[in-house]
Amino acid sequence: MIQRFLSGARMLLRGFGFWRRQPGAMLLGLVPAAIVWVVVIVALVALGVSLPSITVWMTPFAAGWVEPWATITRTAIGALLLGGAIVLAAVTFTGLALLVGDPFYERIWFAVEQDLGGEPTGEGLGFWRSARDAVAFIGLGVLVSIGVGLSGLVPIVGGVLAPVLGVVLSGRLLAWELTGRAFESRGIPADARRALLRAHRARLLGFGVATQLCFMVPLGAVFTMPAAVAGATMLARAVLDDDAARDLAQPGATPS
Repeated sequence: MIQRFLSGARMLLRGFGFWRRQPGAMLLGLVPAAIVWVVVIVALVALGVSLPSITVWMTPFAAGWVEPWATITRTAIGALLLGGAIVLAAVTFTGLALLVGDPFYERIWFAVEQDLGGEPTGEGLGFWRSARDAVAFIGLGVLVSIGVGLSGLVPIVGGVLAPVLGVVLSGRLLAWELTGRAFESRGIPADARRALLRAHRARLLGFGVATQLCFMVPLGAVFTMPAAVAGATMLARAVLDDDAARDLAQPGATPS
């Protein structure tokens, strides 16, 4: 389990290593990531500035409380809102970056496919399909951020549970979204992809958590995004190769 988790995290490192082989494509991948990152950071800063007013508006019942209980309550609620917003920001960043930078990331994906040998038989997802996937992905991110915020209300352990749960759940979402192109370009729908990835949950989680942690570093999301696209393609190919090898190992199987 741990080895598979670390194997998934190493896929992101391999993605960073792709800078040496395709620096031009990777450099172009910084452009949409930087644009979306600025938008997301501006939104987070605006939320941070407005947070005291928002928490006061949300807690009218605490107006007559004796200090420091009103301050403690409002600070805790503010921390939960900010934590949920950070989780949502990571998911929103990924969804919007993939949408805005689809032509750039498609070049990275295709370059990795060629580097690994062979090419997918399908085509790219297209703008409208990417837009639909981005909206659905951000919608899931909203649900995750709400769940993370509520987990912070758990007595005693909430302060630790919320950030850990946020990294794990958002990391899993990131990994699912980033590996999608390699599968769907081969005509593998979501249900079949889910079945394929079921046996590789630890690797998927390791890759997603590593990506999410890099996203949390200042400017990390910008420089990690091209590597994450490359690493996710490598991870998807590894899953497909393992599945093909397992099928061949079954009695009576013949090479296709």
